[in-house]
Amino acid sequence: MPARIDPELRRQQVIEAAFRLVVAEGIEGASLRKVADESGLNIGSVRHYFDGHHDLLNAAAEEAGARMGDRVAAHSAEGLRGLEGEAALDALQALVEAVMPVDEPRRNEAIVVVELIMASRTMPVFRAMSERMANDLAVVLRNALDALGLPDADLAAAQLNAVIGGLTLDTVTPHGGLSVERLRAILRAHLRMLLANARHG
Repeated sequence: MPARIDPELRRQQVIEAAFRLVVAEGIEGASLRKVADESGLNIGSVRHYFDGHHDLLNAAAEEAGARMGDRVAAHSAEGLRGLEGEAALDALQALVEAVMPVDEPRRNEAIVVVELIMASRTMPVFRAMSERMANDLAVVLRNALDALGLPDADLAAAQLNAVIGGLTLDTVTPHGGLSVERLRAILRAHLRMLLANARHG
């Protein structure tokens, strides 16, 4: 008697295949046919789990977001409260780097998220996902900066969010061609400035 295939495991297999293809070829390269081939399934099986191409791409972006969220959860805002000096700087940088392309897994996640965010500009089907990810990150940053005592955590979080977006784009695309070392140096300089404002605010 053939072994029963766990549907959730099979669905995850398809998402992982889509994830790899978006990293390698962009969203245009992650067609249902290619995803089926990459996952070792037929296209009918892929359609069984997803309504279509857009549904599958949203799932790939959700997977990237979930991985980032798992890492962020290891850096609670309360864990930052009371920290000062280099300890505060190190802890804040570790939190921010949870969502930045500083190693291969995080780089791949960032590529998937950037691809879908860019697509959301002209494809409304991706807009809700893009807005939700932005809002989730804004809340994490605001809570962290509030815990560190910044006088205007909302404004500081908006600034930091913009820095994260710019550095991510310039690291995963030829636009800026940033190395991980340069990314980290620029990020640290910005975080140091934010925390200096907290001390003098």
